Amino acid sequence: MGLTSAVLASQLRRLKPIQLRLLAEMDHTGALGLAATRIGVAQPAASRLLTEMEALLGLALHERQGRGLRLTPVGKALARRAARIEIELTDAARDLAEAATGRAGVVRVGSVTGPALSLVLPVLIQLQDALPDFRAEVTVATSITLCELLREGRLDFALARLAPGEAQLEARMIAGEPLSLVVRRGHPLLVRPRISADDLLRYDWVVGDDETLLTQTVLARLSELGMPLPRRRISTSSFLFTLALLNQTDAIAPLATSVVDSFAGNPSVPFISLPVDLGLSVAPFSLVTRAGAQMTPSAQRLIDAVLAAV
Repeated sequence: MGLTSAVLASQLRRLKPIQLRLLAEMDHTGALGLAATRIGVAQPAASRLLTEMEALLGLALHERQGRGLRLTPVGKALARRAARIEIELTDAARDLAEAATGRAGVVRVGSVTGPALSLVLPVLIQLQDALPDFRAEVTVATSITLCELLREGRLDFALARLAPGEAQLEARMIAGEPLSLVVRRGHPLLVRPRISADDLLRYDWVVGDDETLLTQTVLARLSELGMPLPRRRISTSSFLFTLALLNQTDAIAPLATSVVDSFAGNPSVPFISLPVDLGLSVAPFSLVTRAGAQMTPSAQRLIDAVLAAV
């Protein structure tokens, strides 16, 4: 009998959950021994589970590579499905726990820095006031990191930027992010009646490496304006490290205007934006989820609150 879709579907239903977990972990770790440890079995037992899977399906899921092994294209395809099944089972458990206890579960949200401070933070504060048992875990990172965490099922959703051609994730565009040039209070430029491009370029600029979207945006815009590249003796994508540098030096940092606005009215905050508009703006961020994912009630509540705030 040939391997039709119907035959394979019947055989796949006979696989054990632990076998699917093993395959997903092999794809994630790249090693049978480490995958076995992560699912709590000895390596010989993991080898048997893998052999049983191949015998049942009539397909080679792995092949030898030197002293180790690697998944075949068939094995990788099944491993990706297995990982999604594991994510769905975890989310189902969270759904059931919420339904059984009547209490909100933990929502795992990720965000790039600007929306994290200007959007996620105020929304979470409002929800805490209205729903005392509402809990959230917030991850602030780059879009690349956040999208990887989403694919792995470690986030419910993220406010990030999705790379073109992404198949596992889907996005709903939210808003663009204009940038301001930020310095410490008392910076020498703040006493000048007019700040020129030459004035700005006398100081270090603090941005991330050339691979980050913010850095690429800033350098491209300066090039459009015919301005030389700024001096960048220290590069960082850390928001906290950037603020520390601003506080202790005369450096200039391009930061999301929404972040700057969040502390602009507080005179005790030692940072302020320069009265200069270079037309700096980062590409719009989106609300990103796994394609076809069903949100838990608590996650959907937070998504609705974020969209309402926008």
